Amino acid sequence: MGLARSLRKVHSLPRRFRQAQMIARALKSRNHPILAHIIPIRRCNLSCAYCNEYDKVSSPVSKAEMIRRIDLLAALGTEIITFSGGEPLLHPDLDELIRRIRHHGRIATLITNGYLLNPERIRQLNRAGLEHLQISVDNVQPDEVSKKSLKVLDKKLEWLAEHAAFDVSINSVVGAGVQHPEDALIITRRALELGFDTTVGTIHDHKGQLQPLQDADRAVYDQIQKERKPGFWAFAYDNLFQKNLAAGQPNDWHCRAGSRYLYICEDGLVHYCSQQRGYPAIPLEKYTGEDLEREYWTKKPCAPFCTVSCVHRVAMIDLMRENPRQALAKFFPPAVAGAPAQLPAGVKFLSSLFLPPEDGRPQNGAAKAMAGAVMRMLGIK
Repeated sequence: MGLARSLRKVHSLPRRFRQAQMIARALKSRNHPILAHIIPIRRCNLSCAYCNEYDKVSSPVSKAEMIRRIDLLAALGTEIITFSGGEPLLHPDLDELIRRIRHHGRIATLITNGYLLNPERIRQLNRAGLEHLQISVDNVQPDEVSKKSLKVLDKKLEWLAEHAAFDVSINSVVGAGVQHPEDALIITRRALELGFDTTVGTIHDHKGQLQPLQDADRAVYDQIQKERKPGFWAFAYDNLFQKNLAAGQPNDWHCRAGSRYLYICEDGLVHYCSQQRGYPAIPLEKYTGEDLEREYWTKKPCAPFCTVSCVHRVAMIDLMRENPRQALAKFFPPAVAGAPAQLPAGVKFLSSLFLPPEDGRPQNGAAKAMAGAVMRMLGIK
């Protein structure tokens, strides 16, 4: 498993470069979607009590129609296309759809419950070009709320650790109504042991709105945050959004759903997100730059107590693009009020390259030259 982990890191290097290109393009221009979730099938092989994103009867969207929708998203300039559901592994042509995303030079990702994974299916996803897979694990033992348990999925996770060439992220949820809140901590520790990225979310209602954490859930959440050692974006996200949500407090932010983030349902309509289906509900083939521009500025009343993390993370890029110093101060707040932001060394270096000095002096020639070289290396003019 150690060799597999090392090989996955080697395989990830070109992917990290493409991700850096994606972020650079998103920082340069707001005129294209960063992330789209697309539904190839609404049906799911599970029926978790808290989920409102599945049914038991839907047929897969046809391969031809899915390819048409992927092409339309690529034409809009969408950077990342994620298959969600339902359970997308139930779609018989999923691998071809992943290849279509990669054909356009876009980043292909997948959200799955993991039940249908086995070594050969993982190798097939490798060959198709999948770049990231996320599984939510809700409890240690299956119960009436969720069957996405560590007991059932642990072998699948071991297979992923051994065979996956793509990035794997394991999400645990606190406040989901499971019998044992401490399960989320056990799941996080197991994911870290296997070398996976980890995220932790707070439960929402059927409109994506915050459900306040009880004391036991909050204690587990705090312990997870101490142990998971998040990277740059995850650390910034925790400071900007998760701390308030865990405390039951609203967030002050501008949701860019319908512009920088799109949710395309099985009927091919564009919605704000999985929890706000019905708005604006425009067919993807009729979605234009004018729609992207309108929704970029539209204020969503659901935003303050929203827990939909993918929409949060997309908004972080635009916060950086619009006011980078203010964004960094929010991402890395000082330990003492009034003190400078506590920037990591790498962030300090990049800031010195791409941001003018705080005292208003012109940026020095060496920094300008190096910043230009970085942009040329990324292929950004």
